[in-house]
Amino acid sequence: MEALFERSNQLIAQVDTAFTRYAYPRINWNNRLIGLIGARGVGKTTLILQHIKKHLSPKDTLYATAEDFYFAKNRLTDLASEWVKAGGKYLFLDEIHKYADWSRALKLIYDYHPELQVVFTGSSILDIKKGSSDLSRRAVVYAMQGLSFREYLKLFHAIEVPVYSLNEIIEQAVDVPQLPHPLPLFRAYLKTGYYPFAREDDFGQRLQQVVNQTLEVDIPSFAGMHVSTARKLKQLLAIVAQSVPFKPNMSKLAESMNISRNNVADYLHFMEEAGLVAQLRSQTEGIRAMGKVDKVYLDNTNLAYNLAGENQNKGNVRETFFLNQLKLDQQVRPSMLGDFRVDELEFEVGGKDKGIKQIKTAQKGYLVKDDIEKGYLNTIPLWHFGLMY
Repeated sequence: MEALFERSNQLIAQVDTAFTRYAYPRINWNNRLIGLIGARGVGKTTLILQHIKKHLSPKDTLYATAEDFYFAKNRLTDLASEWVKAGGKYLFLDEIHKYADWSRALKLIYDYHPELQVVFTGSSILDIKKGSSDLSRRAVVYAMQGLSFREYLKLFHAIEVPVYSLNEIIEQAVDVPQLPHPLPLFRAYLKTGYYPFAREDDFGQRLQQVVNQTLEVDIPSFAGMHVSTARKLKQLLAIVAQSVPFKPNMSKLAESMNISRNNVADYLHFMEEAGLVAQLRSQTEGIRAMGKVDKVYLDNTNLAYNLAGENQNKGNVRETFFLNQLKLDQQVRPSMLGDFRVDELEFEVGGKDKGIKQIKTAQKGYLVKDDIEKGYLNTIPLWHFGLMY
């Protein structure tokens, strides 16, 4: 345990606390068992290390990753017991999904050590309701996604922009004089601004590694799939990446991929949970709504450019960005008139020459245009929707 404690202190000391993600103030850090889930690379580890450095005493706090070789010979429950005996008050467990039977281990730690606060991170595919032990009554779990355009401006360019609500955006209340010409930065964000690690070299290669690890390790191990299934997952992801956007025909897909129709739906679901795709579902009542998928997008525009290259369809990129930024706090549905519907609001997304024809009959219809700096009447710049978190 001494080696773990030494590595823990080293990582805590090294973390930069100048910028914290939107999720940080949303977390109630007083809960006894806290979970933070999200796709690979969105900054979960950095966030918990920042919390330790800013608010906790290093002598009371232990950070460990479930990937550590320590757990090849030692159990998580034994580590917790030893840490409590040593006077530890806080235990942070990173990449918990890498530990076999993590659910039961966390339950036992929670029940046996009421004096210990435990914070864990895991893949967004992790489901606390799945497994031998039900953690849903014990753990408070928060989901985290990648950088908004607003966060990108702060982290990459030190430009401070306030958060704007959806209502403020449609009311044309956005006013950012500190950003006189946003479009060049917005285009850069679409290609390389969603993941914090884009500040490091070889972003494209690193993102490919994230995708491969998710498809080859995270999904197969969590879902109990054979590793060879990763090839089918990659094949399906490639189909989505090359579409504009993808309107799934489950039967045809199943036939072309030589798998069952149900498997296609399962694969898309797992990739959605893992932060690789986003499924736009029709607003139908009851349990059937779970299976009614209207369109499938890549989760974010960085994936679109990385997987489909510079030839990526602009319309697809625009819709991908809009859906990605709004789905964090809004329920986004397909629109019968435009592209998207949020509550009673209808949105049509396009370039600067897009006309109002499709939403002309909508009571509350809005044109969302790319390639414009400022809005007017019911026409809103696309980049404004990147200021919502």
